[in-house]
This record gives sequence, C-alpha cells and structure tokens, in this order.
Amino acid sequence: MFDILHEIAIRAGLGMTRCPICGMLTDKAHGPVCPACAKSLQARTGGYCPQCGLMFGTNHDQPTRCARCRLDPPPWDNLHFHGCYSGRLRDMILGYKFNGGHGQARLLADMACQAFVNKDARLPDIIVPVPLHQKRLLWRGFNQSIEFSRRLGRKLDRPVSRNGLIRTRHTIPQTRLGLKERQINIKAAFAARQDIVEGKIVLIVDDVYTTGSTLNECAKTLKRAKAAGVDVLVLARAQKQTRDLP
Repeated sequence: MFDILHEIAIRAGLGMTRCPICGMLTDKAHGPVCPACAKSLQARTGGYCPQCGLMFGTNHDQPTRCARCRLDPPPWDNLHFHGCYSGRLRDMILGYKFNGGHGQARLLADMACQAFVNKDARLPDIIVPVPLHQKRLLWRGFNQSIEFSRRLGRKLDRPVSRNGLIRTRHTIPQTRLGLKERQINIKAAFAARQDIVEGKIVLIVDDVYTTGSTLNECAKTLKRAKAAGVDVLVLARAQKQTRDLP
C-alpha cells in the first residue's frame, strides 16, 4: 500500500505518468509515451515509395517512386503510412486487435491520423474503412479500420462511409496465406456503393499493408464504381513483400 501511495504522490507532484506502451514512469512533458518508446515509434518521413510504401535508404532520403511503381503502378494514387510493421508498432497493433489492448486504441488512431496530416496529403471527399465480414466483426467485436477512420474524419471534417465498401463474403484470414493464396482468397470479396463513391476522391483506411492483396481489391472495386480517385492510409507497412502482381 505504501508503494502505491508513494507512486501516486510522485506522479501528482512531479507531473509523472506511466507510459501506456512499456509501463515505465515518465515525465508528462515528454508526451503521451516515454522517450524510448517515442524513439522506437518515430514516423517514416523519407526513404520510401509514395505509391506502394516500399522503404529504402534512410529517413533523410527523399520519397521516390520505386522502379516497380513507375512501370506498373498500383490501383490507387497515393499511399500514406506511419511506419514499418515491426518492433513496438507491430506489437501494439497485434495487442490491440487480438489481445484486448484497447487502452492503446487512441494512440494508434492518432499515429494513423498524423501519417496523413503531416504529409500534406490531398483531402478526400469521403473516408472508407476496409470492412470486415459480419462473422469476423462479431468474433472480434470491433473493426480497427473504422475506429481509425472516425478519428481522422473528425480531424479533417470529412464524412466516413461505412457502406462505401461492403464485404460480400467471408474469407480465410489473410495472415494464414501466402501471396498467391491471398490474391485468390480476396478476389471479388468486396462491392462498392456507386451512389456513394462515384465522382469522389476516396481515402481507404486500414491498419496494416502486408502484400497489398486486400487494398488492391478494395481500390479496384472503387475504381469500377467510378471513384474519381483513390488514396490509401495505413498505420503500418510490412516489408516482406513489395506488392502483389497484377
């Protein structure tokens, strides 16, 4: 009991708080997380392809379209992301989605928002989260893409459409599959409401870009529904694959 009261006194008197990621006691003046976690979660600001997110070089290098995107661009116009899907960021995302780490939901949503705002991206007409099938939604209890979209919509004063994209069939979780299997698994798994997206600049929001299979299918579906433009925002970009083949 003495230890608990002592910690409360220290935190109240010195402006201290516990880092929501590692639990270390830290000065509130440093921000919402401790300096060590803040350093490990720094945003990627350079050395990446602005269309597919492939990372190269260092953070000090200019964003440059990769050779693949010059020859065979993805079905979206721009991609925005916070950082690499590894280390603490990966652990936070997995903890949030599968282990009840809802205490970090706002921090993750804010990082996703800043990945868009800080890059001076074009404003969308509507924001469309990648949908989950009803079975998956009932099992998990929430859709992280919707949570990120809501926060971004408030920051940008832009509408969020949960019906712009609809999941038309239940699929095997993509994490269990290889690249080719993912492409087949997700094929024709979405439908777009043309009355909602036609003529609009649409921003697709998801948590992680791995092979890009899901995002490719979403973007193509929106383009078929005559969206005027499609951009993508993800919290993290994996580096195991560059992106899907057509």
